[in-house]
Amino acid sequence: MSLTAKTCTPCQGGINPMTREQAEALLPQVPRWQLADSAKRIVRNFEFDGFAQALAFVNEIGRVAEEEGHHPDIKFGWGYVTVEIFTHKIGGLHENDFILAAKIDALRGE
Repeated sequence: MSLTAKTCTPCQGGINPMTREQAEALLPQVPRWQLADSAKRIVRNFEFDGFAQALAFVNEIGRVAEEEGHHPDIKFGWGYVTVEIFTHKIGGLHENDFILAAKIDALRGE
């Protein structure tokens, strides 16, 4: 099943985050994302032609994040959006992070 067909499941903590190997196995499904922070997070930069386009994209990410109940860290400004995703309750990566990344990519038709 593709990541975009899945739904994020609530994470109550108490589980271990993914290992680097587990995260690397999912990366091909979100190929424009990169592992960061010793494989505890995934990050992607997006480029836009101006501030309004970047802001509109941030708002779309916000809508999807609310639907999934999983919220990324977002930094944006004129012409760029940087999205960082990890599961706060476990201090690392979970399948939910890759599901959200795939859904964010789908917003761009990727």
